[in-house]
Amino acid sequence: EKTSKFGPTMLYLGLGAIVFVPFFKTITHLPPYVGMMLSLAVVATFAEFYSNAKFSISSLDKDTTDESEAHSSHGPVHSSLSKIELPSILFFLGILLAVAALESLGYLFHYAESMNQAIPNTDVVVMLLGLGSAVIDNVPLVAASMGMFSQPLDSPLWHFIAYSAGTGGSMLIIGSAAGVVAMGMEKIDFFWYLRKIAWLALAGFLAGALVFVLLRDFVLHG
Repeated sequence: EKTSKFGPTMLYLGLGAIVFVPFFKTITHLPPYVGMMLSLAVVATFAEFYSNAKFSISSLDKDTTDESEAHSSHGPVHSSLSKIELPSILFFLGILLAVAALESLGYLFHYAESMNQAIPNTDVVVMLLGLGSAVIDNVPLVAASMGMFSQPLDSPLWHFIAYSAGTGGSMLIIGSAAGVVAMGMEKIDFFWYLRKIAWLALAGFLAGALVFVLLRDFVLHG
């Protein structure tokens, strides 16, 4: 199949748009999704120019042949968006909305504070946060941890929290956006993942946490 000569340009433009998002957030202090939508608009604009596709906004003719021709003349952005696993996106959106509601009501922060008071060992608390990220999104968990601890910015605790929240979500397939998308695209069953993969992810998470604690206590502190 013949490839487009604009392929490398679109690849670098897309990667640059992704890298642009954190700079946009830092400079404008707007939510990250604003920068993501702006990047998508720029990439979509260049894609439409490069494709030279001709399409009409509306068509009065309802003939089947005309409809197939109209669909075939859609731009590359429309074709790409039509292949999205919409049920997976809606499922993950529902999880994020539920977690955001709990965060707005303050339940996550109160739970984190009570857990920190009940368990004096900070390492155990951070590992429990990692276990919780398998069910709850890691963004509100990290946000809650920022209110739990008062260590300085260069403390190894924040590295441990980043590790736990980032890798703990792999213990369940719904613990990460990639897992939810894979569940929809590859038709992976939740209980199959729970039986076959969850214990491997748990073993890897515990082994990584142990290595981190040993490096912190015996290498960094002599």
